[in-house]
Amino acid sequence: MRTSKQLILFIIFTPFLFISLALFAQTGDTTGTLQPAKSIATERKWDIEKYRGVTKTFTLNTDEGTWMNLDVSPDGKDIVFDLLGDLYVMPITGGAAVLLSGGPAWEIQPRFSPNGKYISYTSDKAGADNIWIMNRDGSGKRQVTKETFRLLNNATWMPNSEYLIARKHFTATRSLGAGEMWMYSIYGGEGVQLTKRKNDQQDAGEPNVSPDGKYLYYSEDMSPGPSFEYSKDPNGMIYAIRQLDLVTGKVINLIAQPGGAVRPQISPDGKMMAYIKRVRLKSVLMLQNLQTAEEWPIYEELSHDQQETWAIFGVYPNYAWMPDGKSLVFYAKGKIKKIDLSSLFTNNIPFHVTSSQTIQEALNFPQEVFKNEFTVKMIRQLCTSADGKFVVFNAAGFLYKKDLPDGVPERISKGLDFEFEPQISSDGKSVIYSTWSDEFKGAIKRTEISSGNTITLTDEKGFYYSPTYSTKGDKIVYRKGSGNMVLGLAYGKTPGIYTINANGGGKTLISDNGIKPQFNADDTRIYFQSNVGNKKAFKSIGLNGTNEKTHYTSTYANSFAPSPDGKWMAFTELFNVYITPMVTIGN
Repeated sequence: MRTSKQLILFIIFTPFLFISLALFAQTGDTTGTLQPAKSIATERKWDIEKYRGVTKTFTLNTDEGTWMNLDVSPDGKDIVFDLLGDLYVMPITGGAAVLLSGGPAWEIQPRFSPNGKYISYTSDKAGADNIWIMNRDGSGKRQVTKETFRLLNNATWMPNSEYLIARKHFTATRSLGAGEMWMYSIYGGEGVQLTKRKNDQQDAGEPNVSPDGKYLYYSEDMSPGPSFEYSKDPNGMIYAIRQLDLVTGKVINLIAQPGGAVRPQISPDGKMMAYIKRVRLKSVLMLQNLQTAEEWPIYEELSHDQQETWAIFGVYPNYAWMPDGKSLVFYAKGKIKKIDLSSLFTNNIPFHVTSSQTIQEALNFPQEVFKNEFTVKMIRQLCTSADGKFVVFNAAGFLYKKDLPDGVPERISKGLDFEFEPQISSDGKSVIYSTWSDEFKGAIKRTEISSGNTITLTDEKGFYYSPTYSTKGDKIVYRKGSGNMVLGLAYGKTPGIYTINANGGGKTLISDNGIKPQFNADDTRIYFQSNVGNKKAFKSIGLNGTNEKTHYTSTYANSFAPSPDGKWMAFTELFNVYITPMVTIGN
């Protein structure tokens, strides 16, 4: 279910205006209690199988594929594989493939059940990736798992053909996420958790079960964590193959070595394991004797595996042993191949797919690369004049003045630099603000509203933020930054909070840390935001840079705003706005 965005809160403080504006979805409740707005999504379920908009149909005619997962039937007669989100079957000798399941839904990773009656697969037909099964001939399709958020893929069968083990996807602060192995009955149920993710950013997946049902094998990112990083060194160790004893629950690293180890596949007699590792620039198909740990490469021309990046659906496409354990069938570089393990002779199993495909025309909105005039959709950093007659705000990098209530916005200057963070003088005659230019760097400027005349108040290039008038209007406080890798680091020396005369001149350093400075109501101290440990803090300091005090701290607050008269404090915390009496005594 898609939920509405329930609350947007803005706080604007001005000398005579203290506004708390709450915009939220209500259902006729005038008491201010927030209620979820009704959503079309709750009344009309999205159907992936239905085409919408303009479609076109074409015939797919190919003997090659990309990233094809495959499996061999227990009797060794058939190969099932996926191609462009559809499932096909063909004789083990190759030939014309027959469509088992097609349409708009994305369906991949087919696996024959050990008894040969069913095929499991991953499908988003119900709106999210889940595990489905069908009869061997493609009939009787039914959904096994019913997840709507924790998506499932890479199912593998238990030997009794009544249970499946699949990878469940978990996310936290990043979309990448991590996997856990869960077991599900084909007859229904919520599933049983078999492994626990070590964190939310290092993945695990590609489960495979031993023929006797005693062990679960899977690959897991074992590189130093806990944060996922792209483009790691695959010639070190990223993934390892782990073994879970399904009786005792004990987990061991079965193959953990340079080059990694992914996509384990146990032989029919349970004595050998095929897997994939990286050797220099090549992805190599390996064999290991599970009793002696002897191992050797058998094929070196695989498609490139995905160890360096993110591989929610597996680091390499699924492949399979032949039932007699004498050969392997696998995907590589567009083809389906079979390798004899005694001679290492490899041949292509030819396939041919002819099918009718319907695609929807992509949603497209024509965009002009450039036009002289456009409608601004967002304004920022609005401030109100002391008499409440006009506002000044930032829109698309310039400052505009608008008379209230329905004046026409007009630029306050003719400058070419970016203009931001305005504040209007108490007499309403001028505006101070920060500017930025890649050529001239930053400055604090003042523009006379009536004439547009502009002067620069700062005496050197730099990174300037949050200029604010004193209550009397005779001084200005601002923050000087140190620069960054985007804007550059030159002219970023001696950062901190400074005061200058309202007409410019020499500056006075008040504090070497803190952001969003402003004068208190009687101009005797400077308020600013900083940190105390892991918490955000609202502090003040004397004009001579001494007697620093901490007034408020919060773990989740991201903005503090004292009222102009110094009696109230407003702050935002976890998408809510709060007001509390302002207390400045003590430490």
